[in-house]
Amino acid sequence: MSPDRAAASPPSALAAAAATLAAKPLCLNTFRENVVLLARNNPLVRPERLAGLRKVEVVAGGVRLLASPMICDDASLVDAHEIGLPQPAFRRLGVQAGDPVHIAPARPARTLDAVRAKIAGEILSGDDYAAIARDLAGHLWSDMEVAAFLVACAAFMTPEEALALTRGMIAAGATLDWKRPMVVDKHCIGGVPGNRTSLIVTPIVAAHGLVMPKTSSRAITSPAGTADTMEVFARVDLDEAEMRGVVERCGACIAWGGRVNLSPADDVLISVERPLSIDTPEQMVASILSKKAAAGSTHLILDIPVGPTAKVRDRRAALRLKKLFEFVAGGIGLSVEVVLTEALEPIGRGVGPVLEAHDVSAVLENRADAPADLREKAIRLAGRVLEFDPALHGGAGERRARDLLESGAAHAKMMQICEAQGPPPTTAGCGSLVHEVCAGAGGHVASIDCLRIASVARLAGAPTDPGAGLELLRKTGEAVRAGEPLYRIYASEPADFGFAVEAAAEDNGVQVSS
Repeated sequence: MSPDRAAASPPSALAAAAATLAAKPLCLNTFRENVVLLARNNPLVRPERLAGLRKVEVVAGGVRLLASPMICDDASLVDAHEIGLPQPAFRRLGVQAGDPVHIAPARPARTLDAVRAKIAGEILSGDDYAAIARDLAGHLWSDMEVAAFLVACAAFMTPEEALALTRGMIAAGATLDWKRPMVVDKHCIGGVPGNRTSLIVTPIVAAHGLVMPKTSSRAITSPAGTADTMEVFARVDLDEAEMRGVVERCGACIAWGGRVNLSPADDVLISVERPLSIDTPEQMVASILSKKAAAGSTHLILDIPVGPTAKVRDRRAALRLKKLFEFVAGGIGLSVEVVLTEALEPIGRGVGPVLEAHDVSAVLENRADAPADLREKAIRLAGRVLEFDPALHGGAGERRARDLLESGAAHAKMMQICEAQGPPPTTAGCGSLVHEVCAGAGGHVASIDCLRIASVARLAGAPTDPGAGLELLRKTGEAVRAGEPLYRIYASEPADFGFAVEAAAEDNGVQVSS
């Protein structure tokens, strides 16, 4: 959804106080926040009138934004009759330099009353969540207000509220219709480093003949998401027309969902969830299912890894989450099959976009050194997706998936998808700074802490730095001598490298028993 549309006239909220200024683009990136710069000596918008105001209302060309005002004393940056627009606000307003922009003091978004009610522990209505999703998609809240909403929902949220939020998030953005009776997808909730099965499942399924337009988010709390790792192979920021073209040609794509405006409210929530490491069950369900429904999926295999250091720690919690997914999916008309998988250690050897891409390539190319755990899990999940095909005999999905992988058909399909999506924006390799984390004593690897391994990889710079992360050299049950390496840390920035090495020295996440 684009920012709120309004008449091409000054803001109605406080029209009498509105001023018209000339747009001036500024080479500043305020990330997600809408910010405007005003000259201190501006005769139309005097700074004292803005004292205590957190937002101003900005209208240009029929687009309305709420923005945080900043006062500028440098006339060379913004003069008295201009409004300085950093890149996000300039892009969202869609103006050119010198275009008229109307500005007035803004009343707070009405949906903030619902946030205050949620903080007080109240149950919000479907209309509340629909309005919240619209305001989030329209960038009408500050990051602080988004954080307050997330924390309030983390404290208490009913299944019915999770369904209402999901519906609101779907309605607040674009939806894709593939004009087909069956559009399949597969998703993992995360929490297990290296679990890049989607990059293997998707080409297997497409090689079989089912349509699978895979849209993914970037990592929230993990060292790499599907979109982050796919970007090592190919471009992922496809618009809708490009995405449709790839699917028409290849039967599948692996793209970042943010570019096609699918559940844009979710992208706003994720941008705040990521630094706060918030990932509650209700928010997770709304995020995943809103994206899948908006992408036009009709049938979904959902992987919930369960393990002592995974995102979901025990079977009881996994079953509660499974039922929540099924409840919300049923409410939006999506056929979902939830699969509980074992997660006792990271999958594969690489943790971080480039290192995980190496594992994916090894599996697709049927190399002898391909990680067996990643290969077998991808085959099992691909088989479950293929079981949706009514033309396939029941129980034949996994065998069909294995044949498509071993014959090279899946690898050929992945190459076709990558060629159709275009080359990645940069060519990334492993970080140049390398440190080996060694065993303090000899024995056998008793356990590997998924959470700690992910933490070390993120400290090294993943996923922001695609070449950062770590490479596991020992897996559970394998023998190791004192002084032999357990894993390697890769980084590009000295500060990140130092943080990761220090964290591994405090607790490397690998238990060795004699």
